[in-house]
Amino acid sequence: MLYITNTDIERRLGSAAYVQLTDDDGDGSADVGVVDEARLAAEGAVNSFLAKRYSVPVNLVAHSELADLLASVTLDLAEYRLRARRPPIPESAERLHNQAMGWLMEVAEGTIDLPAATPVASNVTRGTIAAVTGEARLLTRDELSRH
Repeated sequence: MLYITNTDIERRLGSAAYVQLTDDDGDGSADVGVVDEARLAAEGAVNSFLAKRYSVPVNLVAHSELADLLASVTLDLAEYRLRARRPPIPESAERLHNQAMGWLMEVAEGTIDLPAATPVASNVTRGTIAAVTGEARLLTRDELSRH
């Protein structure tokens, strides 16, 4: 499931910047492969952080309220990737990238949740987290090795 399209990236950057940042062969038009790479890398980064807690990709049909938020964060990352190809990176793009990364880290750490109307499916592939129950040890390994 896509969070953004190449057209979304073009709209974000504007047509002139879109071509300037992605035209590697000098033919005056955007190289779709370059745009695809930036988009897929941005979506992969978003999913890698969200996967710590949620099943990814997030089902935007079931959680349409998250579509704009995830699109915005993904666009921030994709724009930064494309602008990094032709420095200098504008301060505004750097700021948006840093804010997006901070938000993703907080989601991954569980500091903030995805603001969904219904719970987003959790990541069940993480497996069971071990828990210890029962009485505390009477003797530690160090105490046992001394005898």
